[in-house]
Amino acid sequence: MMRRTKAFCLLATAGLLAAAGAVSGGPGSGVRGVDAQRLANAAGEPGNWMTHGGTYAEQRFADLNQINSANIGQLGLAWYADLPTNRGQEATPIVVDGTIYTTTSWSNVMALDAVTGRVKWHYDPKVDKARGHSACCDVVNRGVAVWNGLVFVAALDGRLIALDADTGKVKWSTQTFVDTAKPYTITGAPRVMKGLVVIGNGGGELGVRGYVTAYDAMTGKKKWRFFTVPGNPANGPDGEASDSVLAGKAAPTWFGEYWKGGAGGTAWDAIVYDQELDQLYIGVGNGSPWNHMIRSDGKGDNLFLSSILALKPDTGEYLWHYQTTPGETWDYTATQPIMLSTLMIDGRPRKVLMQAPKNGFFYVIDRANGQLLSAKSFATQTWATGVDLKTGRPIEVPDARYRTAGALVFPSPLGAHNWHPMSFSPRTGLVYLPAQEIPQMYMAQAGFERREGAWNLGINIDAGSVPDDRAQFKAIKASLKGKLIAWDPVAQKPAWEITYDGPWNGGTLATAGNLVFQGNGAGDFQAFNASTGTKLWNFKAQTGIIAPAISYAVKGQQYVAIMVGYGGAYPLTSAFEDPREARNGRLLVFKLGGKARLPRATEPVFAAANPPADMFTPAQVSEGAAIYAANCAFCHGPDAHASGVLPDLRRSGLLTDADAWKAVVHDGALKANGMIAFSRWYSPAQVEAVRAYVGSQARKLKAQEDAGK
Repeated sequence: MMRRTKAFCLLATAGLLAAAGAVSGGPGSGVRGVDAQRLANAAGEPGNWMTHGGTYAEQRFADLNQINSANIGQLGLAWYADLPTNRGQEATPIVVDGTIYTTTSWSNVMALDAVTGRVKWHYDPKVDKARGHSACCDVVNRGVAVWNGLVFVAALDGRLIALDADTGKVKWSTQTFVDTAKPYTITGAPRVMKGLVVIGNGGGELGVRGYVTAYDAMTGKKKWRFFTVPGNPANGPDGEASDSVLAGKAAPTWFGEYWKGGAGGTAWDAIVYDQELDQLYIGVGNGSPWNHMIRSDGKGDNLFLSSILALKPDTGEYLWHYQTTPGETWDYTATQPIMLSTLMIDGRPRKVLMQAPKNGFFYVIDRANGQLLSAKSFATQTWATGVDLKTGRPIEVPDARYRTAGALVFPSPLGAHNWHPMSFSPRTGLVYLPAQEIPQMYMAQAGFERREGAWNLGINIDAGSVPDDRAQFKAIKASLKGKLIAWDPVAQKPAWEITYDGPWNGGTLATAGNLVFQGNGAGDFQAFNASTGTKLWNFKAQTGIIAPAISYAVKGQQYVAIMVGYGGAYPLTSAFEDPREARNGRLLVFKLGGKARLPRATEPVFAAANPPADMFTPAQVSEGAAIYAANCAFCHGPDAHASGVLPDLRRSGLLTDADAWKAVVHDGALKANGMIAFSRWYSPAQVEAVRAYVGSQARKLKAQEDAGK
């Protein structure tokens, strides 16, 4: 009797942890054993997490159920690792045979023991902090790729670097930027397929031309490059894979001297390989400038902005495209995560790709040819009333284009869904989508003049000013919501949803244990019943969470891991986030029965408002306000209302010292910390005008503090 019970328990454990051999470390050869066959069969190794989305389909589904909806209450912290950087932590860790490989902000790479958290090695690419000025949305990094003994990281400054998986030593490094003087950046994770490493870039707000490039994984030699938008026609062909298609399909959809603004179209996140059809899907970003009237005389679709591109992975040859937002003018990128599946639609299986880009529609597309199968709104959006299934084009609300007057539009440039990964469970048939409700007042910028290396949007940033009235301020903040939506991609409707008090929450993970994991901006790491949405478990992470979780297993033990640390576009550019201390990030790892504890968190202490005693003229304050809005608001918050990720200038000790202010803002005394010199664009008198404006904002803050508001 005892023997039968023991045997039954062993069989049950094997069933709970699918593919027992894989769970214990797969072939056991580590990254040196990661080749084309192993990546193609990644679903058969649920104990590892070998690619960015778990498998090439990027469904972010962990086929492990030792941790499940019945025992989730026993989940506890197994270990944690403090990271060497603060700012936003957005990486998806990679796990191969008991080792975790992850990145932090400023493109650092770490390898850790997946059971104990012991750091095996740490690589710092020593990115010049001045490059941070070109990073529209924080100095983040979303992770590495692995192949044949190498770990690949794409650094903020454009270097694609191959590291030895055992030692962290550089094997090769290549500069991916076509022009290092241009304000390009990379924050996305590279992808590997068929012996190639593929990476794109960012910088669309600052006036660059987007492209994606494939490199030989073992040597770093460039194999092909696809520019996503046409360049200056006077320069002729670029000698790249994109030349013929840009000339034949894209260029006729552009007007005016679009190339002077770079045109945009950066491929800064979604890169997905379809191993079934041998196709590569690239998500393409916004135009530069945003404003279609300025960028292209208000005419044309501007291909391939805001599009999904299908290419041949071996050569970069164009196959097809689908454009989500023709003539985009709201920063509605199509760079958001793409996932692949086979769904039963109208009674027959269809190989589809699914995407929920910024514009608020959930798209189901036949990935063989780019045919739109369905598109429905998953969040509040007022720029279009729907999508015409015959043409695949949105049915626009004309006034939303803000050609002659300002327009309050949902979604904002932060999107109804941004880069935060969604997941799909084959068990429930649902997509678990991090969504948000944020509006934006769009207004054309009068007298727009392009500035090299600076933000060039073509919209009036002052149109979204922060109200001084505290009651109105709190009311607006309360109206901004985040959501976790369980979306049925066949019925194109939600099965259930959770509403958060605030946007910019983490990516999701679905598991075979009927669970969905998600962190939020308030610092709660949570587990929900995947079928019903019932909240089952919560862990206080002591800092906001924007990254997605993963799950892996070693020697029969399932773990859940997540990077924590707040940052990114919303907290940098929004005035409506609670000020919080910028703590160093952490990697948190959980298991059933985990007993580890985080050290006690200290409450952040903020300096009081520090208005200068100097007397400034109204003209100085007005000039400073315009300069601040065009340059400083993207990091220090609109109207100097900082969220706490970067310094609140209204509280700065520099504010009362004109010489110190000039040394930092004009001369670049703190450039080693990422605060570049603005002498390239502004005179000392203009920098002093910015001090006048920030000083006026500091006086308002002091009055509020004195009144106890």
